[in-house]
Amino acid sequence: MYTDTERLLAAVDETAAEHDSSSTPLIAVGDVVTYHILTYGRQPDVLVIDGKTEREAVDSEIEARLAELPGTRREVRNPPAELSEELLVTLREAIAADDPVTIRVDGEEDLATLPAIVAAPRGSSVIYGQPGEGMVHVAVTAEQQREARRLLDGFDGDTDRALAVVDD
Repeated sequence: MYTDTERLLAAVDETAAEHDSSSTPLIAVGDVVTYHILTYGRQPDVLVIDGKTEREAVDSEIEARLAELPGTRREVRNPPAELSEELLVTLREAIAADDPVTIRVDGEEDLATLPAIVAAPRGSSVIYGQPGEGMVHVAVTAEQQREARRLLDGFDGDTDRALAVVDD
């Protein structure tokens, strides 16, 4: 957990340095956490945003900054408290892409963190916001991927299919 973006990005750099940094994307899930990363001059490789924070619209400064990002923009539907196949496929493709990809979710992006951890190469970093507390950095390891799979396995629905889509 971090409240200081500079320290957070130092941890991301440390994680990448331990691996081949060309294949260790930085994945940001959430509008506010993405905005903070961008403010420090870092462009995440994959951004998953929905225009909201704590289920309220983000302020106009954050919205404007997130609207002008370089790279590919993809729009997907993902209902609240769900993981749509469209989101999972798009997330997997974005992680594999050479250029930055912004995934704009119509619905809710909160649960995208778990499949991002599963789909990302080891040594990648997944960052998400913890409302009222700060930013969480997950260094993607085999152990973190097993834990994310375990948590996804506890979801309702066809979790085997969801994991197959992410692993494809």
